[in-house]
Amino acid sequence: MNLVIDILRILLDIVWWIIIVQAVLSWLIAFNVINTHNDFVRQIWVALDRMTTPIYRPIRRILPDFGGLDLSPLVVLVGLAIFNRVLTEIQFSYYVM
Repeated sequence: MNLVIDILRILLDIVWWIIIVQAVLSWLIAFNVINTHNDFVRQIWVALDRMTTPIYRPIRRILPDFGGLDLSPLVVLVGLAIFNRVLTEIQFSYYVM
């Protein structure tokens, strides 16, 4: 059981960092620090967008429109943190037994 929880926590960490990198990259693109006319940047942006859009889509349907501000990555990160905490508690409950 601990192995399964460890694998899930590693996958959560990977998703966490993908969301962080995508959010930072979107800020850099929005403030014109990085230009999407560069093929490498565009490929990274498209890949990250394709990975995160299925995660954000249900949350974007629920959240109200804040104009140019997208809070769906923040909501997903909070949800991932809560799920990670639950997995940690489950994992350590097996150590106590």
